[in-house]
Amino acid sequence: MRTALPLALALLAAAPAPAETLVAARVLRAQTVLTAADVTLDEQTVPGALTDPRDAIGLETRVAIYPGRPILLADLGPPAIIERNQTVPLAYHRGPLDIRTAGRALDRGGVGDTIRVMNTASKAIVLATIAADGSTQVQSQ
Repeated sequence: MRTALPLALALLAAAPAPAETLVAARVLRAQTVLTAADVTLDEQTVPGALTDPRDAIGLETRVAIYPGRPILLADLGPPAIIERNQTVPLAYHRGPLDIRTAGRALDRGGVGDTIRVMNTASKAIVLATIAADGSTQVQSQ
């Protein structure tokens, strides 16, 4: 009997715990920044779905998510800090060359996203990465 108890405890510890899936608590429209009230845990297991509310809170939905639907990481992104048609600082750096001008955002996006920006002086459209301060950095080609 004494040897059976540690064996049973070892088997219970090795068994996978039932996973919970993060689901929408209400209709979440695209471009909604998630709060704790927007998500809940469900006992279903969905591959690829988030399991911890802390992984979703503060992120923005990229698509509409309906109540009870699993929340996938691909459906979320950083909150947008640049809106479409917003005037943004546009910078290009390469070696000693440093060019700064104004640009117009052709897309919306958050920190780290790559968006299209039109140089307002030349009307050229470039791809730029959004920095935390709201400026955009032209990508080297």
